[in-house]
Amino acid sequence: MKNVLLAGAAVLLLAACEQTTAPEVEAATPEVTEKTIDKSVKKTGAEDIGNRGEVMMAIQAHGRPEADLEDDEIRKAAAVLEFTGVWPGMTVVELEAGSGYYTELLSRIVGKDGKVIMQNPQGFDALIKQEVFEARLGKDGERLANVTHLRGNFDVLDIETGSADLVTWILGPHELWLKNKDGELDLGAPDKVYAEIYRVMKPGGKLVLLDHKAAAGSPVTTGGDTHRIDPVHIQRFAEDAGFVLEKTSDVLANKTDDHSIMVFDPKVRRKTDRFLHMYVKPKK
Repeated sequence: MKNVLLAGAAVLLLAACEQTTAPEVEAATPEVTEKTIDKSVKKTGAEDIGNRGEVMMAIQAHGRPEADLEDDEIRKAAAVLEFTGVWPGMTVVELEAGSGYYTELLSRIVGKDGKVIMQNPQGFDALIKQEVFEARLGKDGERLANVTHLRGNFDVLDIETGSADLVTWILGPHELWLKNKDGELDLGAPDKVYAEIYRVMKPGGKLVLLDHKAAAGSPVTTGGDTHRIDPVHIQRFAEDAGFVLEKTSDVLANKTDDHSIMVFDPKVRRKTDRFLHMYVKPKK
């Protein structure tokens, strides 16, 4: 587990929140390809989302940490949050929240009538000092009173069934393929993880996934090697769990990125080509 946590640390701390044994997943079937995504789903920009005012109030609010302010532009946080459709009063589950950059913004947007569940794998507590969480949330949770910090693996979420309006997973889905020293996947079997996410969501709830893009046709194992993943794999796991792809965005695209390079390489660090997807849990 130590090796997995060190890998997770690299993702969380170097990339700014940018791991049961599961079988390797073969390359995507021809029926589901990047071309399929492009043609079957409307690509949108932030201008199509109606929560811009709430997002900008949160970003411009007094009291945000200085380090967060410095990250706003490179993360394109306003556009990402507008894409999510997050709204006052929502219950949001933020998977792999790290030290809480997005947690703070989500907390401000959902407000006193909403709730944010800030989730991190249990072992990350050893990598991100408790003082960091205390600075973010308050020593007794008073700073962001509508936030609960949840620890646990991605496939066992201590969250009420059908309770979440929105689930976000920013720069983390690839980590399911990080291996420990025994060559095993430790943070949750991918099929179980997406089924668990589906369980906690309300019918009609939205799942937003953002990650570093690997070259089309790359094996899913690139998630544990270069910290990238072909979005086709993400679509396949999400759809197998029952989700429907609703829209995608190119707001974090970078056509000059070399999709084979490790995301921490100085040539591409914080400048990778990133995909942004929204899935919906169908109403029954």
